[in-house]
Amino acid sequence: MTFLIGLIGQGFFFARTLVQWLLSEHYKKVLSPSIFWIFSLTGSCVFFFYGWLRNDFSIILGQSITYFIYIWNLKIKGSWEKIPFWLRTVLYLLPAVLIGYFFHDVNHFAMTFFSQKDIPLWLILFGSLGQIIFTLRFVYQWYYSYHKHYSILPAEFWYISLLGSFIIIVYAIIRHDLVLMLGQSVGLVAYIRNVMIGWKELKKDQQ
Repeated sequence: MTFLIGLIGQGFFFARTLVQWLLSEHYKKVLSPSIFWIFSLTGSCVFFFYGWLRNDFSIILGQSITYFIYIWNLKIKGSWEKIPFWLRTVLYLLPAVLIGYFFHDVNHFAMTFFSQKDIPLWLILFGSLGQIIFTLRFVYQWYYSYHKHYSILPAEFWYISLLGSFIIIVYAIIRHDLVLMLGQSVGLVAYIRNVMIGWKELKKDQQ
């Protein structure tokens, strides 16, 4: 059950990467389509639950930071308002409800997520580092897009993606987490291709 839920969540993240990559290949420039952010938001909702079932704080940490960045990108692209009001309300409240549930008993939370015998503290910190780096790409993307006044996936976004993805793959191998391994391994190809497309686009603009 847990594996299936994780696979579904990873499926949405894979779909966002695949669609963005294929569209960028087609138009020969790095794009930030609305569907990328819709899949991101959906996958994040599913992965909140997956991280909870896995008792994996690093996954929960990563999703908590990026969730509202996905919404911001949908807003600036004019896609957020097209979502029914009731669903937008649920999406706004979901993180608060889940995080509130996780932290309703601080002592229990600490015991569950940080004192597991099967996951040493150094591994939790290592996995969290990967998630933080991987998550910072969206923080940087938001900062960059905010000053440009439109949604864009800059070159640095893909460089940070590669670094964070590598750490997460190592973490997933150690934890025998096939869901994370599959998702990140496939994502590496798309990240590299976006870097290459970006380079070609830059050279073309300089000519």
